[in-house]
Order: sequence, then C-alpha cells, then structure tokens
Amino acid sequence: MFFLNLLVLFSRGKMKILMVFDFDHTVVDDNSDTWVIRCLPNRTLPNSVKSSYRKGHWTEFMGRVLKHIGEQEVSPDGVRSVMETIPYTAGMADLLTFISEHKDRVDCIVVSDSNTLFIDWILQAAGLRGAVDHIFTNPAHFNDHGHMEVSGHHSHDCQRCPVNLCKRKVLEQYLSQRAGGGSSGGVSYRCVVYVGDGGNDLCPALCLRAQDVVMPRVGYSLEKLLRVEEGVRARVSAWSSGEQILQELKASMES
Repeated sequence: MFFLNLLVLFSRGKMKILMVFDFDHTVVDDNSDTWVIRCLPNRTLPNSVKSSYRKGHWTEFMGRVLKHIGEQEVSPDGVRSVMETIPYTAGMADLLTFISEHKDRVDCIVVSDSNTLFIDWILQAAGLRGAVDHIFTNPAHFNDHGHMEVSGHHSHDCQRCPVNLCKRKVLEQYLSQRAGGGSSGGVSYRCVVYVGDGGNDLCPALCLRAQDVVMPRVGYSLEKLLRVEEGVRARVSAWSSGEQILQELKASMES
C-alpha cells in the first residue's frame, strides 16, 4: 500500500523536479539586450545613449536604447527578426526539448533580466516555448507609435540585486505558490536545479536547499562568486554545455 500511495503521489506531480534557467549567456549564447542593437542601420548606439547607463539600473537604460531604436523607425517585425537570430548555447535546444517531453516529471521556469518579448520570440522561433511553464522577467510591449517599451519586473528591498529584479524573491514566491497548490494540492519539489551564469544568479542560489543543485556556467561570474561564497547549501555543478545540464537532470530524475 505504501508503494501504491507513493506511485499515486508521484503521478500527480507532487515529487517533480524544478529547472530554473537564467536566459542571457545561459539559454542563449549572448546577451539579448545587446543583440538588439543589430537591428540599427549602423549597429551602434550614439554616445548620448551609451553614456546614460547607471550601475544597477540596466532596465532603465534599455528603455532609452529601445526608444532610440524606435526613433530610427525600426519596425516591430524588424526588431523581432533580429532577435530570432540570436544563437542558442550548445546543447540547450536538446535540453529544452527533453524537458518538453517530460512535463509530467519536470517543471521549468525562466527568471531573467531580459524582457517578455525577447524571450518569447526567441523560444517560439525554435519551437521551444512549450518547455517553459512560466517566464519571470521585465514586461515589454509596443506603444501606439510602434516603439518597444520595457519596465521593471517588480520592486524589492534586496541590497544584492538590481532595482528592478531580485531573482531570489521571484524563486521563493514561485515555490511558495506552488506549495499552496489550490484545489489540486501543492507541489513540493524534491530537487531544484538552478542554471545561470551571472552575478545576479548568486542571490537565488542562496535560498536553495542541500538537496538542490546550482549550476554555474564555467568561466562566468557566478562560478567565480560561488568559489568564495560560504552561504550556499546546494551542491555546485559547473557546466559548459546543455548536454552537461541534461546529464545532471537525468541523474536527478533517477535518484
């Protein structure tokens, strides 16, 4: 009877694995916010826009970048067509395809400082949007003039993170909401696998449990920060390609 109950519990998704992905330099092998500059005729920004960046206020800066792109009369389709050419990181498309084929056992979210339009376009162009259950990022839209606008994801009081996004807050809220569940019952993930590359991925790594895994990209900021950070309880497993992440996911599914 115990094993029957365990099987029923698993079949209802109560023991799923949660994959959490950053996007830039993780799912894709570049920065979507800088890739968009390629839609400009000369592929460069004027100094007045370049020099307007303030540390910790990247999304505000991107608002000015997108405003400039709109003023150059680049159409929404022109922006989208350029964004759809950004390359995926090696092995990442296969990884997301595997996840899409195992949704009964794996949930997947993206937490990124990019924006909703860029991420949706890029995933849809490769037929991979179905792998991702939720995208948490900065909302973006085209205004009445056909110019793209972006705003911050949320407000928070974390001193580690940029003013528009604390990935730890996003992850903790998501886990809490999933645990609440509603009429179908909650989901308590037996393992969370967090995949990222940058400094803003350290904060969410600090809320992971001992049974979870944080996967920093080899040679990037997160890997270097994890070497000196003493507050991480999760196991650290560095990666260079999506194939290594897939191997880690399969091992977690079998354990």
